[in-house]
Amino acid sequence: MTGDRHTQVVIIGGGQSGLAAGYHLRRLGVDFVILDAQSTPGGAWQHTWDSLHLFSPAGFSSLPGRLMPPQPGEEYPDAEHVVAYLGDYEKRYELPVQRPVRVLGVHRERELLRVETDSESWHARAVISATGTWWRPFLPAVPGRRDFEGVQLHTVQYRRPQVFAGQRVIVVGGGNSGAQIAADLALDSDVDVTWVTQRPPRFLADDIDGRALFDVATARRRALDEGRTDTGGVASLGDIVAVPPVREARDRGLLTARPMFTRFHADGVESADGRRAGVDAVIWCTGFRPALSHLAPLNLRGARGHIPTDGTRAIGEPRLHLLGYGDWTGPASATLIGVGRSARDAAGEIAHLLRG
Repeated sequence: MTGDRHTQVVIIGGGQSGLAAGYHLRRLGVDFVILDAQSTPGGAWQHTWDSLHLFSPAGFSSLPGRLMPPQPGEEYPDAEHVVAYLGDYEKRYELPVQRPVRVLGVHRERELLRVETDSESWHARAVISATGTWWRPFLPAVPGRRDFEGVQLHTVQYRRPQVFAGQRVIVVGGGNSGAQIAADLALDSDVDVTWVTQRPPRFLADDIDGRALFDVATARRRALDEGRTDTGGVASLGDIVAVPPVREARDRGLLTARPMFTRFHADGVESADGRRAGVDAVIWCTGFRPALSHLAPLNLRGARGHIPTDGTRAIGEPRLHLLGYGDWTGPASATLIGVGRSARDAAGEIAHLLRG
């Protein structure tokens, strides 16, 4: 440790949520620092698979204050374009990001919160945790999984289909990442891919993209806040956005899901009817959990590993705000366009706290 430093607010995480929070704090004249564990700008977007594209056009995928410019030749920008946009955003607003800095823990220390890192300690009157979920992939418990001698990857480790040329691959998961990665592999004729899901996949209508999803999520939150009937939000429409590669693979008959297998064997899997299939690799597209280990010293965890919140503010620690982990920290707050509103609200609450 090189010593102790002080600021009004520490933001943990330099991805889209942390940058949006920094933008609003800067506008409110609050002193803050952003601590990012990554070596370069771009958050989790710099670690995705090669073919990943956004669900929405650039103009509907923007952080507050700065429209994302269109990507030439692409209606839906790819991850590389998003990384460049986030880097430009950080520079444009001169956001004070320090990297690479890994936060080890957040502790109460009288009237302040102490943020321990791998290099020094920061003392602040408030903390925004914006570490997301990408860094905590979830793998379900399936009998025999540890006995399987093939390759097992999670979404976070998948990059391109060429790695699996000539192999038998199972993609597990009925969400967007499962459908997109299964399509990516299926459209490569050198890969023998099987897509399995717990329940039949639900595709959204082809004309629905991130613009409509954000509106639906916002309407649901408004209904709940006003005590009206839960509309069901995005989940009521379906699970999978039919982005162009998914649509192509589906329409060509290459994206037909099969029921989830029930157990592993050393050289493959077994289905519920007892049939076995040889498999070389399994790609788990089974989601994520909030990356909140740095908040463990505060003892705030509730059901499902979530920290109970009122909006973005932690109920058990009002100096802590959580941003971008999903709808429980703001409607659509895990998206580029959706995080701005929750970031604005968190920054406003913190500014009020600092004035008190």
